[in-house]
Amino acid sequence: MSQFILYQGKAKELSYFPYIIEFANYKIQNIQLNSHEIKASEGIKICLIVDGKFDWNIDGQPFLLYPNDVSLTCSWQTIGSSKGAYDIGALMWITIKPLHFEANGELVLGEWSSISETDQRVIGKILSLNKKPVLTRLKACQQIFQNIEVELFAKELGYRTRVNHLIDELLITAVRHLSKQDNLRRDFPQTFLKLEQTLRENLSYPWSVEEMAGLVGLGTTAFSEKVKAVSGFSPLNYLINIRISEAIKLLSRKDLSLTDIALETGFYSSQHFSSTFKKLTGYTPREFRKNTD
Repeated sequence: MSQFILYQGKAKELSYFPYIIEFANYKIQNIQLNSHEIKASEGIKICLIVDGKFDWNIDGQPFLLYPNDVSLTCSWQTIGSSKGAYDIGALMWITIKPLHFEANGELVLGEWSSISETDQRVIGKILSLNKKPVLTRLKACQQIFQNIEVELFAKELGYRTRVNHLIDELLITAVRHLSKQDNLRRDFPQTFLKLEQTLRENLSYPWSVEEMAGLVGLGTTAFSEKVKAVSGFSPLNYLINIRISEAIKLLSRKDLSLTDIALETGFYSSQHFSSTFKKLTGYTPREFRKNTD
């Protein structure tokens, strides 16, 4: 099929898919000025390199992309070329507009998606923490893109349902690869250290086991077993220990109230914080602070 760029509101192929902002199969044979200026994504943008080499700036960082590489950006991230133009080659992309998506990871795709609410929260958190928006050698995405193209133009029986499912599949495939990419050629203890750093930097977030497992590209069962083997604790108990250790540091700051510390370290109330703290240390937070004066 020849190249195309479908825009929501202009292309009849997208009339039943209001969450698709644009979908494209684009071949560049001549460099055109101002064809790829650096700007923010309109939603979740997934771009697959089909042919050629592309020199892009994504979220302020330079990247070289090759065939089967995929860029994955959100609305708070910028993407484009420092030259302002596409290099010669071919690429496909889709931009999805979720019903709700915030930089803190709160994600609601919309009624069209069959991804569970729990998995959407995991996907949202992984995307919000993503610092490497280029996924290397993700060939599986090309077939999904091609299948979406066929369904949109052929409009056979059930194509609306099929397109929705394919976009779910594309998103899951990309995010799975993203969560695993940093862990390639690493053993779990090293990955575990990176996970701990992420948790410490986002302690106020109400982490679930599914979300923590998703960050390291594991299922919940395998993740729980590995965390237990490395730390001696279940994932949630390990998280509580991290929260208490951070709370101990914050108790030395007289400008923070106990409620402030409780909320900053992820406890839902000062009472919950106090009872958990005493259970693990033998002191209430107030007693601990007084003894360290």
